[in-house]
Amino acid sequence: MGIKARCAPRKNVLASGIGTLTNPGKLENTFRSVLHSKISSNTISSYIGYLEDAFVIEEARRYDVKGRGYIGSPLKYYFEDAGLRNARLGFRQIEESHIMENVVYNELRARGYSVDVGVVERRVREEGRDVRKQLEVDFVANRGSDRVYIQSALEMRTPEKAAQEKASLLGINDSFKKVVLVRDVVKPLRDEQGVVTMSVLDFLLDENSLVGI
Repeated sequence: MGIKARCAPRKNVLASGIGTLTNPGKLENTFRSVLHSKISSNTISSYIGYLEDAFVIEEARRYDVKGRGYIGSPLKYYFEDAGLRNARLGFRQIEESHIMENVVYNELRARGYSVDVGVVERRVREEGRDVRKQLEVDFVANRGSDRVYIQSALEMRTPEKAAQEKASLLGINDSFKKVVLVRDVVKPLRDEQGVVTMSVLDFLLDENSLVGI
């Protein structure tokens, strides 16, 4: 059996989980429990490397925004061509939120940004007590001295949803741009806390959409 055939089921698992934190160890457990496969995490890591070398997928590492350092595993993987990802799954798994996230990632990379997944630790109130939680920033995009924090939110039609999507951005205490992209057609709007809400269509159709905000 050739490399292409052996990589196929691994590619399916990665394609199903775009935008999801994972690593070879997690994938090994999935193969053992679902497919009853004895494939090792080292072998899975090699297959992922083949897919990256072939420019099929790309990894996004986790970055501690406040600690200013990279966190190890798990990572996120995105398909460099979302259409090929959909075809790989027979067009059976078209979740708009995940596809939008993948498209935004690819557009940022095409514009020359290096892109990481941000992690922000913040105190939140739960059940009457303060707890520390790790909140995720979908993308920390860097290009030279320019940095933009981006959430890919699909929609924010209620105050509760808006607060949820902006929570991680509001936990960042620096002056770099903070943007929430939504599917709806809306005019770019900056709130009193400095977070800009923008239509993903405006973002995609104007390569300078992040420059003038």
